[in-house]
Amino acid sequence: MGRSYIVEEAVGQYLLNFNNQEKAFVSGLLIGQCSSQRDYVVLATRTPPREEQNEDTKSSQSQLDDLDEEWITAHANQVSRMLPGGLLVLGIFIITTPDLGKDVQNALRRLVFAVEKSVTKKRLWNLTEDDISDRVTLHVCSSTKKILCRTYDIRDPKSLPKPADWKYQNGLSTSWLSLDCTIHVNIHVPLSTTTASYPLEKNTKNGLARWAKQIEGGVYLINGQVKEEDCELLEGQKKSSRGNTQTTSQTFDVRVLTHLLLNSNHRSTATVQVCSGSVNLKGSVTCRAYIHSNKPKVKDAVQALKRDILNTVSDRCEILFEDLLMNETPGNTDSEKEFYALPHRVFAPIPGSSVKLCDYKFRDESTREIQEHFMELLDQHIGIDDLEIAEEINTGHRVQVACLSSLFQGAESNPGFPNSKELSLSPCHSAASINSCMKREDIPEDTYDDQPKHLVKTTVALRIQQNIGVAIAAAVALLAAGFSFHYFSD
Repeated sequence: MGRSYIVEEAVGQYLLNFNNQEKAFVSGLLIGQCSSQRDYVVLATRTPPREEQNEDTKSSQSQLDDLDEEWITAHANQVSRMLPGGLLVLGIFIITTPDLGKDVQNALRRLVFAVEKSVTKKRLWNLTEDDISDRVTLHVCSSTKKILCRTYDIRDPKSLPKPADWKYQNGLSTSWLSLDCTIHVNIHVPLSTTTASYPLEKNTKNGLARWAKQIEGGVYLINGQVKEEDCELLEGQKKSSRGNTQTTSQTFDVRVLTHLLLNSNHRSTATVQVCSGSVNLKGSVTCRAYIHSNKPKVKDAVQALKRDILNTVSDRCEILFEDLLMNETPGNTDSEKEFYALPHRVFAPIPGSSVKLCDYKFRDESTREIQEHFMELLDQHIGIDDLEIAEEINTGHRVQVACLSSLFQGAESNPGFPNSKELSLSPCHSAASINSCMKREDIPEDTYDDQPKHLVKTTVALRIQQNIGVAIAAAVALLAAGFSFHYFSD
């Protein structure tokens, strides 16, 4: 038996409202969450037409061969950035006229693999063995309204289509739990001379990959408690008179503790590399993940939040680099450092749902532009009052990036970036000062400024414990030397 997809009724109404009189087909994305038992679909959004195709007629797009795979995957990439932890692009839908029904499955198969490959290309994390690797394709006939739902295993390029159940459920979007946290980031990425010719984006991603290991291995306190991974997230909660746990719009506060890179049983050796500069990312980021309230496990909730932390930091860097390339920001050759702020996060609810999607806003962007972005990419009208500014630039919770890059192998290797020897992106009140061009690999590239005081005390205690043996040995050696000197002098 195939997988079951529980779908919000509003999604079904959205699919049925399309009018195929102007075009022979309409394609789009299905957004939701995978779980071990079933998958949930909370949103469907059409692929926006290209500007040059806005005036195309039905005759110019009468065959599925005209599907613009590059445009559809680009849309999927943009939408993926707008999804909080726990949500992902589950698959593709196509609404066609009856005469195109024979060729639609080949087109869907091609698109679902292309989209998955594109959205996973720049991630800092990979699917695990426990992750669901099935992705859904949905074909809707515009005349008969008949639905054909199939899935493909994206881990197997030769995967055959499997039938799946497509069931509508009212109120699905209100049965979600959210996990919120603010994480303080201070990441230092040295740029060695061997990689100086690489694009700045690639160098930064390599550094983020090392930081990602700390996030993956961190300790996550849910409402101040450490919970077993296999326990249910709602364990110990009060139940209603019907025996169901009360979960309406419940939010969990999560705190992330990363491991201090100090282990008495591990001895590391330092290597020194000559560096041409470095990249610093520093600030506080707001992270959020959603998980369906149907017996959620702690490990699934924590994993969703981990991936949101990695995604939001990586996406902000990527958006900033794209903005610099697009606007060709000139560099200030008289200054050793230049400061740029990463875009901060803005949340907006899906109409009629407790789930919120997100977008990223630069300081000079207006809220109206954010509204237009939601309408263009998600086909959702968002009111200004519904926008939640998660990170205010004028407060202490700011997301910033600091970058100091020098001695690049010419501006050609980094097109669109300033030609100055050094480029620095940092908060104005705490500019990064990097004087050394050496990299010691046993020194952590990323540290957190706001570690709890008890962790600092633990660190000092561990260091004292590690050095006490050396002190005792030195004392014994001095005592033996003194005794020997006294004995031979007599």
